[in-house]
Amino acid sequence: MENVYIIGEIGQNHNGSVDIAKLLIDVVSRPVVDELFDNNLKGMNAVKMTKRDLDHELSVTQMSKLYDNKHSFGKTYGEHRRFLELSDEEHFECYNYAKNNGLDFVETLCAIGCLSILKLFTPDRLKVASRDVTNLPLLEALAETKIPIIISTGMAGKRELDDAIEVVTKYHNNLSILHCVSEYPTKYSNVNLKTIDFLKRNYKEFAIGYSDHTIGIATPIAAVAKGAKLIEKHITLDRQMKGTDQAGSLAVDGINRMVRDIRNLEMSIGVEDIIVPDSVNSAKKKLERSLATIRDMNEGDIIKEEDLHLLSPGDGIKWVDRSLLIGKRLKKGIRKDEIIYLSNLK
Repeated sequence: MENVYIIGEIGQNHNGSVDIAKLLIDVVSRPVVDELFDNNLKGMNAVKMTKRDLDHELSVTQMSKLYDNKHSFGKTYGEHRRFLELSDEEHFECYNYAKNNGLDFVETLCAIGCLSILKLFTPDRLKVASRDVTNLPLLEALAETKIPIIISTGMAGKRELDDAIEVVTKYHNNLSILHCVSEYPTKYSNVNLKTIDFLKRNYKEFAIGYSDHTIGIATPIAAVAKGAKLIEKHITLDRQMKGTDQAGSLAVDGINRMVRDIRNLEMSIGVEDIIVPDSVNSAKKKLERSLATIRDMNEGDIIKEEDLHLLSPGDGIKWVDRSLLIGKRLKKGIRKDEIIYLSNLK
């Protein structure tokens, strides 16, 4: 199986700090090791950040709404959002930091005005947030750049998804579709991973993946087993940090475990056949059953089926091949409960 493209979504978990964003990039770029087999595994492929244009984000009423809670970075929701917003130059700084750490950089752009970042750098991919699948003017502006696009379906049905695809594919077909549920955190009963099967069947020309908002790592790993080619997961330094997305994100240990398990799963998928790898040979020889004597037998005895039963090790003759022994004469005596080899026959 080819490597799954894994995106660590920083989102707003940088809490308005470039330094925190860089620390998250450091975490993502750490080596991933399976200590059991001492395997160095491929880490995450990319980090993702989000750029908003607050002049085209919320209504005046929503911007001025009081936002007084433990996760607030301002008295009003507008002040809160403005605190969390990084400038184009700060996004560029994070982009360079990610690239220098061997990572791709993905941007969610939430308004046409956010395309201003392209004056400074070109993201490896552009992400369309679930809420903007129906924002067709934005999709058209993003598609015109010819940068590969990722669409999350979280708030969209098939009609909305088809409308979005029609807009994007006027300009290019480098498109990935992520199954997603826009519930934070997502209840497991609402995940419906079989949507991945639906997307694979109905949108064969595009890469299909999964953007996860559940707690833990089980569902993204299961999504890979279902054939997801991209996985996106929120990441944080500490799930206890201030911020509404922190508790539902993966912290340092969780990031490592998810990537480790996905990479191991990639190696585990295999082919549609029954395969007995060479590594099984030692266990096969030690543990399988071979034909053995059920009683003490003497030189010259003729072997009958009732003289036989099965014991380990498995380096002798199997029951299905017992005709190789039955009716044959022993060239020397064999004690009870010993394996009978062809070399024991006259």
